[in-house]
Amino acid sequence: MMTLITNPAERTRFFKFMVVGAFGAVVDFGIANLLSHFLDMPLVFAGTISFTCAVISNFIWNRYWTYPESRSRALHHQLGMFFLVNIAGVAIRIPILRFVEPVVLDWLNTAGMDLQVTPEFLARNLTLAVAVGIVMLWNFFVNRYWTYNDID
Repeated sequence: MMTLITNPAERTRFFKFMVVGAFGAVVDFGIANLLSHFLDMPLVFAGTISFTCAVISNFIWNRYWTYPESRSRALHHQLGMFFLVNIAGVAIRIPILRFVEPVVLDWLNTAGMDLQVTPEFLARNLTLAVAVGIVMLWNFFVNRYWTYNDID
């Protein structure tokens, strides 16, 4: 963590990782909303599919843009490591999606706010945002110090 604060190269990598993650979040939110809103798929399932699509996108961008100097491992080996980290991310994400959404929905329904969208839509997206933020931090630190630990 201190390296992130004191090392300009690490700050740049973190910034790039966040940009990649933001793009991945667009992929994630877009697919999750298409599946859950238009196909009425439960958020846990829609979120798992959208997460997988975002992971593939993020791996490609991180391998070639965030960590281009990290090439001591074969692509398939590094992709496997990246997926393992993200499988752990799914294990963090699914309980958040499952247990936080009903709480947020209850809160929105009792708050009596005048919303431009349905409480269900807002609850899904707020829950997904919480999950994405927590998993992004997990992913950065574990990938940096395990998947991409072959760089200075």
